[in-house]
Amino acid sequence: MKIAVVATGKIGLPLATQFASMGHEVIGVDVNQALVDVINSGVEPFPGEAGLADKLAEQVPSGKLRATTDYAEAIPGADAVVLVVPLLVDEETWEPDFKWMDAATTSLAEHLTPGTLVSYETTLPVGTTRSRWKPLIERVSGLTEGEDFHLVFSPERVLTGRVYADLKKYPKLVGGLNEVGTKRAIEFYESVLTFDERADLPRANGVWDMGTAEAAEMAKLAETTYRDVNIGLANQFARYADTAGIDVYKVIEACNSQPFSHIHRPGIAVGGHCIPVYPRLYLSTDPEADIVRTARNYNATMPKYVVDRVEQTIGDLTGQRVVVLGASYRGGVKETAVSGVFPTVAELEERGAVVTVHDSVFSAEELAGYGFTAHVLGDPVEVAILQADHAEYKSFGPADFPGIKLFADGRNFTDPKVWAGVPRIVIGAGA
Repeated sequence: MKIAVVATGKIGLPLATQFASMGHEVIGVDVNQALVDVINSGVEPFPGEAGLADKLAEQVPSGKLRATTDYAEAIPGADAVVLVVPLLVDEETWEPDFKWMDAATTSLAEHLTPGTLVSYETTLPVGTTRSRWKPLIERVSGLTEGEDFHLVFSPERVLTGRVYADLKKYPKLVGGLNEVGTKRAIEFYESVLTFDERADLPRANGVWDMGTAEAAEMAKLAETTYRDVNIGLANQFARYADTAGIDVYKVIEACNSQPFSHIHRPGIAVGGHCIPVYPRLYLSTDPEADIVRTARNYNATMPKYVVDRVEQTIGDLTGQRVVVLGASYRGGVKETAVSGVFPTVAELEERGAVVTVHDSVFSAEELAGYGFTAHVLGDPVEVAILQADHAEYKSFGPADFPGIKLFADGRNFTDPKVWAGVPRIVIGAGA
C-alpha cells in the first residue's frame, strides 16, 4: 500500500516507520520544513524514542520512507491517510481549538482521490469525526464518504519513548461511520501492526471494532480521563494524610493489594499532552461531568500546594534561592507540554523567591527560551523542589546544593537516606 501520515512528530513519525517496516510505501507530510529535512536525511529528529533511529537509518536510504511539506505529493493515490495532527485546547475556556486540524484536513481534502481510507488518530471530542471531519472533507474534496472514500477514528494509545512496544501491547481500537469503512480500517491496521499475546484480555489482542466512531472517540477520552480523576483522588487522600500524620503511600499500597482497588500515586503535577488535556475535551461535549471538572481543577492546584508546604516550613520565600529539578513533564522525556515546572516557578516567583531550573536534557539556551534561568550544580540554594522524576535525581544529595535548608520531593522519588540531615517534604508522607 501507499500510506500517507499527516504530522510527523513524536507519534506520527514512529507510526510512519512502523508502517514502512511492514513492507508498505510511506510518505509523511508536515508543515515544518526543518523537520522534513532531518527525516529525509535519515537522522532521528528528537531523542528518546527507542528503535526510531535504527528504523530511519534503514528505511530512508532504501526509499521505504520519505517526508514532504507538499500535500499534493503525499495524498493523491494513497490507499490510506493517517492523521496525528495536534489538537489544541484553550487554557482559559477549555474549549478545543481546531485550527491546526482544520488546516490539515482541508489540505488533505483538496488532494484526496477516490478509494482512500482516512483515519484520525488524534484524540477528539465525541462526535467530531462524524460532525466535523466528514462534512469538511466532503465539501472540499467533492467526494462522498461511504462511496468515494471511508472515514474512521482509531485513537493512538502509545506513550512517547515506547511507541513500538505499546503498538504491540494494546488493542487497536477502530470505529467507522459505516460497516464497509470499519471493515477497511480493520484490514488496514491488521496489515501494519502486530500484537503481543495477552491472556489478561477478555478477547484476543488485535484490532477491536468499537462499532461506531463515537465509541472509539469516547474510549480514548475515558481511559485518560479516568487517570486524571484517579490521580485527583490520590492527591486528595495525600493532602488529608499530611494533616493526619499518615503515610498515604503505605495506605495506597495496602488498598491496592485488594484486586478491586487501583489507586494511583499523588504528585506535584499532572503533565503531558494527554492526561491534563483530554478531560477538557471530554467536558466540551459533557459539561455536566462535575467529577471530571473537579478532579482536573484539583490536580492543577498541586504545584501551589507544594510551594505552600515549602513556605510553611522555611518561612518567607522572599530572596530565597530555590531550584526546581526538572523542566520535563515527566522523567526520561524531553518534553514540557503542560509541565508542572511552569506553575511551580510562577508560584515561587510570585512569593519573591529567586528561582533557577535544572534539567540536563535541556540546554541553558533552551531553558531560557521558556523564561527560566538554568541552574548550575554546585551553586548554593536554600530550597530544592523535585518536579520531574529524571533517573539522575535519585543520586542527587545535599552536597550538590551547598547551603540547602529544605528538600521538597514532589514525586516521592528519592531515597530519604540520601537526604539525611536535611528536612525533606513529600506529598502525603504525613510529616
